[in-house]
Amino acid sequence: MAKDENNRLLIVEDDKGLQKQLKWCFDDYELSFAGDRESAIAQLRRDEPAVVLQDLGLPPDAEGVSEGIAALQEILILSPETKVIVITGNHDTENAVRSVGLGAYDFYRKPVDTDVLKLLVERAFRMWQLEEQNRRLLNARGSMPIDGVIAVSKEMRQVCRMVEKVAPSEVSVLLLGASGTGKELLARAVHELSGRKSQPFVAINCASIPENLLESELFGHEKGAFTGAYKQTLGKVEMASGGTLFLDEIGDMLPALQAKMLRFLQERAIERIGGRKEIPIDVRVVCATNQNLQELIGKGSFREDLYYRIAEVMIELPLLKDRSGDISALAYLMLEQFSVQQGSPRRRFSEDAIQAMEEYSWPGNVRELQNKIKAASVMVDGKLVTAEDLGLTIPASESSGLMLNLKAVRGQAEKDAVRRALAVARGNVAKAAKLLGVTRPTLYSLMNRHEIANGKSNA
Repeated sequence: MAKDENNRLLIVEDDKGLQKQLKWCFDDYELSFAGDRESAIAQLRRDEPAVVLQDLGLPPDAEGVSEGIAALQEILILSPETKVIVITGNHDTENAVRSVGLGAYDFYRKPVDTDVLKLLVERAFRMWQLEEQNRRLLNARGSMPIDGVIAVSKEMRQVCRMVEKVAPSEVSVLLLGASGTGKELLARAVHELSGRKSQPFVAINCASIPENLLESELFGHEKGAFTGAYKQTLGKVEMASGGTLFLDEIGDMLPALQAKMLRFLQERAIERIGGRKEIPIDVRVVCATNQNLQELIGKGSFREDLYYRIAEVMIELPLLKDRSGDISALAYLMLEQFSVQQGSPRRRFSEDAIQAMEEYSWPGNVRELQNKIKAASVMVDGKLVTAEDLGLTIPASESSGLMLNLKAVRGQAEKDAVRRALAVARGNVAKAAKLLGVTRPTLYSLMNRHEIANGKSNA
């Protein structure tokens, strides 16, 4: 069995009758049972289950929660990837919320409805499998042929194969794709996988430089060539000699400059502005655009002969929304990178966050995903990044009614717990946070989420 197919379920429950019921309910899984904290930890070490279903009332404190909370904390220290679903008493909302705050994946309140409990366990296994796949990707990324490129989808694997094939050659490459799809990253990959990798990689964005400066930027100028030319300046083409020149957004290049670029590509020599001699240049040219160059040719705004010079091999990058499996893999990689950069604790995504990311259209592609995750990693409270933290929502029509009901139940329980804690603490947020077992920032976040101010709900 592959590591990401772990279907081991540990049930921590001291009631023998309930153990028997759950054994029948979860006969599709590899089951193990424990009746107290000590045996639960022993089973965890031995079996390494993906999911733990744990009652909070464990002996010797079967009527309280001290042993259950201690078991939960120890499990999460020993195996932070394990999904723990805690089972609480029918009216024990505070400890349910406290458990989730400590890192439990979810909670369920008695009496047991096996259909709902099976759904929760199935979702926990799916989340564990998804996170395990992404952990393996993170561990393997150092051996990936194209550094920084996540290629789970067949579309991106095909792109990577084309880059690997074309890189060692000297043909010109045209990268086609919408803004934010990673064209410069792949241009650098062409350079790094070529025989020119020890030489310069020089990039220039043809759309970001004023038209009166673009020729000088590309080909350089001699001293006195124009007003303000106080010294000889090398252009990007000359600076890239021996290496790779990357022309981004070449579809925005002016027709007059297109003629000079064509001449350079034909003769592999340039003249600086104001200069009188040709300078031979040995450079690999890679271009990119988010425009349809064939349409521009038809309109007369792009030269057809230049097109054939720069497009000896064309590689089209897919939209992020069309890269099945890549979204969550990229998201986990980015979240880990930002957490390391900020020195923050390791975080993970909630199930609604994963669903929202998979269903969102991502008009800004990878760049938009990166921006949303960076912002969420700064603003999130606790270890769980939700769809709300990402600024994404899941349309109600696209979610199952049962899942919505479960979310509504949990949300209402959370709201009730916060309101009661604030009431007991007479509006003192610090005391209320202590009662709930969460930090003050987390309690403020919960109050904002449920529109609770000064202990009074607006809903």
